[in-house]
Amino acid sequence: MTSDLSKLNVLMCGTGEYTTGWTGSGASKSDKKIGVVGLTLFDLRRLGKVDHLGMVGVNGKKFPAIRQHLAENIGGVYKDMDLTFDEFPKGGSVDPEAYKAAIDELKPGDAVIIFTPDSTHYDIAIYAIERGIHVLVTKPATQLLSHHNELIAAAKKHSVVCFVEHHKRFDPVYSDAKARAASLGEFNFFNAWMSQPKSQLETFRAWAGKDSDISYYLSSHHIDICCWILQDIAYPTRVVASAATGIATSDPYNCVPQTEDTITLLVDWQSIKSPKHRGTGVYTASWTAPLKAGVHSAQHWYYMAEKGDINVDQAHRGYDITVDDTGKTWYNPFYMKYSPSESGHFDGQRGYGYISIEKFIDAARSVNAGRAQPSDYDKHGLPTIANTVLTTAILNAGRISLDEKRAVGIKKDGDQWLLE
Repeated sequence: MTSDLSKLNVLMCGTGEYTTGWTGSGASKSDKKIGVVGLTLFDLRRLGKVDHLGMVGVNGKKFPAIRQHLAENIGGVYKDMDLTFDEFPKGGSVDPEAYKAAIDELKPGDAVIIFTPDSTHYDIAIYAIERGIHVLVTKPATQLLSHHNELIAAAKKHSVVCFVEHHKRFDPVYSDAKARAASLGEFNFFNAWMSQPKSQLETFRAWAGKDSDISYYLSSHHIDICCWILQDIAYPTRVVASAATGIATSDPYNCVPQTEDTITLLVDWQSIKSPKHRGTGVYTASWTAPLKAGVHSAQHWYYMAEKGDINVDQAHRGYDITVDDTGKTWYNPFYMKYSPSESGHFDGQRGYGYISIEKFIDAARSVNAGRAQPSDYDKHGLPTIANTVLTTAILNAGRISLDEKRAVGIKKDGDQWLLE
């Protein structure tokens, strides 16, 4: 029974596509038209797990449009959805540091969920953790390995739950593949591809190439899956990166000159148990894929080991729909289900986008009730801040490799991972 667990107060940091389904140019045109975070939390409040909600952005002028968007697309679609939340910054003001005032209104044991540009994750997360607040931060947790290590230490010191929102770990196909990989012996080769259409450059123009890159944004998914599969099998030792350019920086996107189109990371892996076994990982991500390709995110990977291989295509799931106006589309109902239940309520509780957030809410409530310690979750294969450090190590090494045109080593010093 969970009746003795107190409800969790949650602050949503970031008011964009993933939180609300609302972007700078209006309602999102992607597969997240009504968002994920806000919708999930409104439903978890209906189910008695969440209590007071807040939402903080930079520009308070957006809130009237966001509230109207949520009222029409969530309140007007699902029964019994309480859409109330406190907004920051208040009074339609603009404040890049509004998250501080918002977090200051929380109490220890409350939670924040961070979906903001990558370059802001560390500042918001450390501010919350140091005040005893549980944190769920979207991937990549941080851009720098040093910052990731600091979050691990801070979460341990303040005894709070800190998860990274690597929702792919809750995709039933990916989690099943991880379990099967355990019996395939030594690792040999992994190849991952993930892309989104060029229209994303319009959605992300405010930060693309300035605050982050496509490798941090997209490859973080499959690099984490590979690190998760190899958690007790192998560890990364060296990263070399290569990038394609020219599309994002040209008409009509005109991103800043340093914006890459497609980034590939080549990673050497060393077996933990066998000195002679080494593997290779190749992780490619692009945000200049064709428009109207039928999927929002093309995503597939191949894993080969000593005794077998695994081939996963999560863009084409044997489920496609053709419409006169738009052509053929491959949908992913396993991620978020937006159609209401028979009773008219939200019905997406089994989607892995929802589960990823609910797992964090459940962990924070259990720790608040004294039923668990934050460190317990490191043992369960969940994407805790400690369990995701090698994903950040590889991504950070890739960025250095591109900027400095060299290979970057990864090594362990005591119990901490460092870059060479």
